[in-house]
Amino acid sequence: MNFLKVTLIIFLIFSFKFVNADEQDKRNQITKNLRCLICQGQSVYDSDSEFANSLKVLVDKKLNEGLSEDQIYKYFKDKYGEWILYEPELNKNTYILWLLPVFIFLIGGAIIAKSFIIKK
Repeated sequence: MNFLKVTLIIFLIFSFKFVNADEQDKRNQITKNLRCLICQGQSVYDSDSEFANSLKVLVDKKLNEGLSEDQIYKYFKDKYGEWILYEPELNKNTYILWLLPVFIFLIGGAIIAKSFIIKK
């Protein structure tokens, strides 16, 4: 009977650590995709500003309330605007963000191809 109790306690301890680790991973993933508005260029995860720390606490609170990752992103986007997200959605306002690298790649490839054709 004691063996069963000890096994149950060990199981509960390890399962609790794994649940906390999963929650911590989710929190880290969300805060890495949020931009700190005070120290521009840094994510909330990397920043130690007061604003970033308050957002980390707010992300924890929203996760404890049972909100999904998308719901948390929507909350921050509604509150601070789409600029707070490092990976904005593809919509009519962000087409240029998503398509500009493709156009630059194609133009660069055309220039390189043209230079090889002219040399031959």
